[in-house]
Amino acid sequence: MTYLSATHFFGPQPCPFLKPGLKSISAIAVAGDSQQRFSEFRSQVSMASCSISSAVGHHWCVNISRRCSILSRSIFTPVSGQPSLTFYGRRRVSSPTSVSGFPLKLSRSFSQSSSNSCNFPDALGLHDFMPKASSTITEPAVSDSHLDLPPSDVVSRGRIYHETYGCQMNVNDMEIVISIMKKAGYTEVVEVPESAEIIFINTCAIRDNAEQRVWQRLNYFWFLKRRWKSNVATGRSESKHPPKVVVLGCMAERLKEKILDADKMVDVVCGPDAYRDLPRLLEDVDAGHKGVNTLLSLEETYADIKPVRIAKNSISAFVSIMRGCNNMCSFCIVPFTRGRERSRPMESIVREVAELSNEGVKEVTLLGQNVNSYNDTSKLEEADSGVNWKYSDGFSSMCKVKKMGVRFSDLLDLLAVEFPEMRFRYTSPHPKEFPDELLYVMRDRYNICNSIHLPAQSGSSAVLERMRRGYTREAYLDLVKKIRTISPDMGITSDFISGFCGETEQDHEETLSLVKVVGYDMAYMFAYSMREKTHAHRNYGDDVPDDVKQRRLAELIETFRESTGACYDSRIGLTELVLVEGENRRAPETELIGKSDRGHRVSFVKLPVADRLNNHITRIPEAGDFVEVKISRSSRASLHGKALAITSLSSFYRDINGESVAYANRV
Repeated sequence: MTYLSATHFFGPQPCPFLKPGLKSISAIAVAGDSQQRFSEFRSQVSMASCSISSAVGHHWCVNISRRCSILSRSIFTPVSGQPSLTFYGRRRVSSPTSVSGFPLKLSRSFSQSSSNSCNFPDALGLHDFMPKASSTITEPAVSDSHLDLPPSDVVSRGRIYHETYGCQMNVNDMEIVISIMKKAGYTEVVEVPESAEIIFINTCAIRDNAEQRVWQRLNYFWFLKRRWKSNVATGRSESKHPPKVVVLGCMAERLKEKILDADKMVDVVCGPDAYRDLPRLLEDVDAGHKGVNTLLSLEETYADIKPVRIAKNSISAFVSIMRGCNNMCSFCIVPFTRGRERSRPMESIVREVAELSNEGVKEVTLLGQNVNSYNDTSKLEEADSGVNWKYSDGFSSMCKVKKMGVRFSDLLDLLAVEFPEMRFRYTSPHPKEFPDELLYVMRDRYNICNSIHLPAQSGSSAVLERMRRGYTREAYLDLVKKIRTISPDMGITSDFISGFCGETEQDHEETLSLVKVVGYDMAYMFAYSMREKTHAHRNYGDDVPDDVKQRRLAELIETFRESTGACYDSRIGLTELVLVEGENRRAPETELIGKSDRGHRVSFVKLPVADRLNNHITRIPEAGDFVEVKISRSSRASLHGKALAITSLSSFYRDINGESVAYANRV
């Protein structure tokens, strides 16, 4: 594309469209005797692939490409009674401006959005193109969005196929992306990539293995593009044109240059904070440009976007409450791919959970890269000083809190009270963010699950220091002791890394002993994978050989399996409240399966039982039912029992006198 300045049109002489004394071409008043020159100018702009909208009355609007950074966006009032021409560049403005008396409402995120439409004083303004925008976050304009048609009346602009790799946050992000794309007219989602005009692949950059799987899929999608004609001819592909391949998520942020240079394998690269910009990026590709936006944001939470649930009719759902991470652990790439921490307003979270409750969802998992550092300061005129922020005893943080608002314990308590028949979990937390208030809320609210994910990463204080985790082995064990003193039946899960930089055999043995001492219900265990940009990459050597990493990982997994059996065996003889998820895939004709309060998988025979919510009639439990199950046997990864009755969440924790027995059940 050719980028234009005033010199392209007028040479070295002063621009005839500018008022005397003005040096910016951001807005140009066209006098009556300049109409011919304006016609010439308009044709040159058209030849340069700039978007020109037709005029209404005596006004023209030229929407210059976002890449024309030579233009500013100061807007000047035209001479009264004369036609005007207005340029829109890409710079931010601090306050709304007006042209001929009509307001222009400009988003603070305008630098990441664009529109192909014009603003007319007697017709449509920029604010008309963003009717759904909130006061704090504004969605990007999309072609023809001013028509504001209901989804059923919008002709689909292309079919979408999507794949997601990595954590639950990526699953939730994909639901946000689908919502954004549906509003932009991409209304159909297909099950196979061969039928799609747009292919989304949401990526993970935490470990090298995840990235390699993504590259394998990109190679196949490239084949669908490169051999599109022959694929259609042979019936292998049903897409209407060669598919556009869009890479989303953490890998997009980390490897954007490499991805775009990979022999035209990918059309659009979009980071986790730029999903609102996807419709415009796809339009950029249609115009012959690269579609790239990996800018990180200090504000974006997508709080005003209702996700389109991928799992239809599911009885469980994920709700993102915060994004980003400030911990800067030396092994972790997340702060560089997801940005700094920011929390959603509490009201928007409660509203989304209420909608899920109305849809029949029975269990919600609250999500965040550092979920228990949630800190909503949006509604507090004078937030408390961050010096009052409390960490777990013996824990510290490299990043200090400046202002303290609504904390995670406050949010969790509110949700538990507002939705008594909904069960709540959360992931992924950091051990430093478990003040006593949070532990007591979890003990006192029966619908907050008795399960805490407590990532240790290592059992060696020396390794933890190199990891910059902010605690020692002793502080971690003290926290475990406190948790089980307050809630004796609390299940604990964890994460471990084998073979981190400088890890010795003694360090490894200390990790094995930690696993034995704590007795985890479940753990995610991985061999260390060096990530670029991290503190470890800049300062340490990846000095543990791969074969040693794998040997230590195998020993860690075996130690965990030996210790976790006791956790499951301890449930035998107890009655668990199980949320039924559906048929057991191993025995779909005869068994149902669900999850207990501690997150254990529980299966039971599919037989009619009494429904205590419906006059004790007998029926076979269904997905979404809470069922009392007496555990009869266990394995290292699941429980099996006999269904006793269908009940409700609150009824299970209430005796015949109406008194809560939650604590008694949990002890």
